[in-house]
Amino acid sequence: MTTGHEFALFDTPIGQCAIAWGARGIVAIRLPESSGRATRAHLLRRLPDARETPTPPEVQRACDGIVALLRGEPIDLCGIALDMHGVPAFDRRVYEVARTIPPGATLSYGEIASRLGEPPEAARDVGQALARNPFAIIVPCHRVVAAGGKLGGFSARGGVSTKRRLLRIEGAEPTGTLPLFDRP
Repeated sequence: MTTGHEFALFDTPIGQCAIAWGARGIVAIRLPESSGRATRAHLLRRLPDARETPTPPEVQRACDGIVALLRGEPIDLCGIALDMHGVPAFDRRVYEVARTIPPGATLSYGEIASRLGEPPEAARDVGQALARNPFAIIVPCHRVVAAGGKLGGFSARGGVSTKRRLLRIEGAEPTGTLPLFDRP
């Protein structure tokens, strides 16, 4: 049985990323590993039946948007369709809030919990949901920081240094006093 998922590698200013898709939208983005081969292998561990193919136009537009964002352009990736089939409901809600954070701004884990109507201690659950984020960059988990603007963790290769690099590309200054996004 196959998943019906396809994937491709694509070059970005930070290295070769992978993108996987299916009939309902993007199912995964993989930030660069040590090599294109390692990025491909990591994606295939998550989606072992995916086949590597050329990108169709709608997926190519997603790739182009990611590349532009990683060049420092303030691109909004909210219009990219994501296939969240199989993503837990709480994680979906977290991802929806995270997608509203514009480039160059951040929210804390606690602020996301609050926007979800959850108690402050749910900040840990928000962090765990973001650690499972299969849509890196499109669901900008790198824009979510710990209390007081501290960077906190990051599950991509390179950890916090990768998070810091992504924030700097977007114009945020990740040195403890990050601009916080505050929507009325």
